[in-house]
Amino acid sequence: MPSADSSRKAKASRTSPELRLIPIPLTDEIHPGDSLADKLLAALRQCRLHLQSGDILIVKHKIVSKSEGRLVDLATINPSAESIAWAKQYSLDARVIELALRESRAVLRRKNGVLITETHHGFLCANSGVDVSNVNGGAHALLLPEDSDRSAANLRRALKRRIGLAIPVIITDSFGRPWREGLTEFAIGIAGMKPLRDDRGRRDSHGYKLKASVEAVADELACAAGLVCGKLNRAPACIVRGFRYEPGAGGVGELLRPASADLFR
Repeated sequence: MPSADSSRKAKASRTSPELRLIPIPLTDEIHPGDSLADKLLAALRQCRLHLQSGDILIVKHKIVSKSEGRLVDLATINPSAESIAWAKQYSLDARVIELALRESRAVLRRKNGVLITETHHGFLCANSGVDVSNVNGGAHALLLPEDSDRSAANLRRALKRRIGLAIPVIITDSFGRPWREGLTEFAIGIAGMKPLRDDRGRRDSHGYKLKASVEAVADELACAAGLVCGKLNRAPACIVRGFRYEPGAGGVGELLRPASADLFR
């Protein structure tokens, strides 16, 4: 006869499935034109790992941007007088500031050396996501993918052609947040799953009917993967195994709050 403890554990396993986060180390540098699907599958084989049905692949945007040639030689950038003045005031690189302005459709905040912009994708972040870390020592800057949903869909299709599995793909980047210190991962590109889980209308364990419970599961998965895909451990991708996602043709636009409903701008 099962014990009360084992019964509780069995019940918990049914309601709260265990998730696994499996980092994918990548020792090779990614170059423009490289096939990310081939690179990732080779890395998995080297680690004696493989993708399974039900897995979700989380990929840091930097390897996506590198493979798509989103590198900019900073020596080719001639910053404006405005960018030079702002950068000099805070000991910043005026060329990076110039790129951030070019990659933005609006500047929301400019204070204490911090430039908060809205990118052409609709992301609100520092410096339009322009980055020089983990690139090549500062000679080049890396831009976000031009269309990160398309990038996720392309990688998903390439993997399906090679292994026969339609694996959802989430592309992530590290952003700051209002009122909170530190960076965390956000989903910036999605293919093969719905990014939101809408529990409105369902009842909680006390019978209360939920009215505002729309969960950003794509961002939560991105954050979870960030725990094993740090900037310094050369694991720019991760398998999430065990999460019951909802298949669908969702895109990152579903996660972007329209300005008319945004109380923080």
